[in-house]
Amino acid sequence: MMNPELKPFLKRWDEEWASLKMGATPADRRAHFEISARNMRLPTPEDVDTSVEYWIDSPNEQVRVRVFRHNSEGKQPCLIYMHGGAFMQGSPETHWDITSRIASWNQQTVISVDYAKAPEKPYPRAIDQVGAVVHWVNDNAEKLNIDPAKISIGGDSAGGNLAAAATLDTRGDVTLIAQLLIYPACDYDRSRPSYLENPNGPIVTVAGMAAVDANYCPNLSDRLSPRSAPLLAKSHAGLPPAFVAVAECDPLRDSGIVYAEALESAGVSVELDTGDGLIHGYLRSLDYCEDANAKLKKMAAWLKQLNDL
Repeated sequence: MMNPELKPFLKRWDEEWASLKMGATPADRRAHFEISARNMRLPTPEDVDTSVEYWIDSPNEQVRVRVFRHNSEGKQPCLIYMHGGAFMQGSPETHWDITSRIASWNQQTVISVDYAKAPEKPYPRAIDQVGAVVHWVNDNAEKLNIDPAKISIGGDSAGGNLAAAATLDTRGDVTLIAQLLIYPACDYDRSRPSYLENPNGPIVTVAGMAAVDANYCPNLSDRLSPRSAPLLAKSHAGLPPAFVAVAECDPLRDSGIVYAEALESAGVSVELDTGDGLIHGYLRSLDYCEDANAKLKKMAAWLKQLNDL
């Protein structure tokens, strides 16, 4: 059963998207999402600075990042964060509430990545950029005033996929202390029970997934690569501890659960949160749902525990 506190959030969400015209292009959807997210944004914590941006070189083009930094002095732990949005939309600005709160609660730096969007810039553009950002953060720790021994990675939905894939990509090159994967899409298998139980979402529908896949990864052979489907990696050994958050009423639920099981089988420390009564994208409902707030605080506390080691 869905948490009843989510109903007013979904009503507001539907109202925000009702004005999007039929046949809207990906660019139209991106612009609409930016406006809707700004309309629904919560006040920024007063102890977090959000004014700094960087443009980082990557194999194909520069990628923008926005820095959310707690106002405390000294070297801070750092979380590299990838937003959700079906690989097609979203930005550091649409996921401001999440990153600013983690920065505030953990007294740390969060670097939010505005990676390349499909379908104009399909796979592997985004994952190439995320890998470049991970290396840039590690190489520029002194400039960023962060502790190079306390860099973690995370993301939600499509961003969770990119975080997991980048963790595999940079294994052995950059030391990451944690991976925070929030309702991630970890492969392209649509046969698991959660897809049958939650075909109509809310927020994400099974019917819309084929278009998302085609936009992001149009070459079918690329869908067998762990860079687009991290579950398919030959080995998950040697990866950092993971917090995997799924949502009971989410088609993607079982993709995240199976990934958590694969990590555990490879000897990786995993905390799995099953998100009882919650939906895909529930962290957007912080102003409506007490459990959504509790989940984000739980994620931040898990991350802080590793930061403090």
